[in-house]
Amino acid sequence: MSNVELKPTETRCGPAPGDEGARVEVLTARSVPLGGPRAMTVRRTLPQRARTLIGAWCFADHYGPDDVAESGGMDVAPHPHTGLQTVSWLFSGEIEHRDSMGNHAFVRPGELNLMTGGYGISHSEVSTDRTTLLHGVQLWVALPEAHRNAPRDFQHHAPEPVALDGGQARVFLGTLAGVTSPVRTHTPLLGAELVLDAGASVTLAVDPEFEHGVLVDQGAVRAAGQPLAASELGFLDTGERELTLVNEADAPARLILLGGPPFGEEIVMWWNFIGRDHADIVRAREEWERASERFGAVEGYPGERLPAPALPNATITPRRNPAPRPHPGRGDR
Repeated sequence: MSNVELKPTETRCGPAPGDEGARVEVLTARSVPLGGPRAMTVRRTLPQRARTLIGAWCFADHYGPDDVAESGGMDVAPHPHTGLQTVSWLFSGEIEHRDSMGNHAFVRPGELNLMTGGYGISHSEVSTDRTTLLHGVQLWVALPEAHRNAPRDFQHHAPEPVALDGGQARVFLGTLAGVTSPVRTHTPLLGAELVLDAGASVTLAVDPEFEHGVLVDQGAVRAAGQPLAASELGFLDTGERELTLVNEADAPARLILLGGPPFGEEIVMWWNFIGRDHADIVRAREEWERASERFGAVEGYPGERLPAPALPNATITPRRNPAPRPHPGRGDR
């Protein structure tokens, strides 16, 4: 998915320094329209001022359920990416994906599409005519320095559901509940869809070296005791060995669980590019605008590609993530 804001803001990536708040930090979403006057709107919880990364997860859009007859659905023209991987996950609907590797694929509920745009890739995303309700998440993962110029790649995986005591999980990245996804990533990651039964309490063993994020899709959920409403993202710092999730509703709840070790590198994110300094962004934008082979071409999309927005007047500067805060004794909870 593209960040189609006409005036994308510079993002200096890292959690807010000196934040000594609650055990679970609650991040609320802002609404961002994807394109023209009838375009669908997404709820964006990452990046934001309070926190810009959870592990290497650097972007999280949550959308739907949208009646495409009213919203117009998704129609994102060919656009570029650098320095990241995109993770597409649907709850309902279907999206047609085309990219500059020549892949023509579909995003369907319960199936992962992961695209690597290291040195450069371009793609389009359009909801299909078969879609009546469009509902899902689009996530980005920042690539570490050693792999930020990785070649283009595309992976598909349909994880089987695994039973939990009080729900089920589909693990699309990393390891959880005894299941490991075969999908390749360039940093350790966790990504899973969890469905909690009505009134259920589920306790999961998690990696204490990971930061975690709980993005609620539907239901009234408590994460480590903290209430989270639909579309809110709860952040937990490193040090947790267990995570207890409680569904307080009388209907099933659904959430996305993200995780990864703190991303300790300096990065700059602007529009659809991730780099290490202002010059990286300027170069990527210039090469996209002149249709450089760096990004290739998307075949089969019935329209023009997205132009890059104007650069900000100021120099875009990077920021390193602060070190994880110490939490004496937390690992024993």
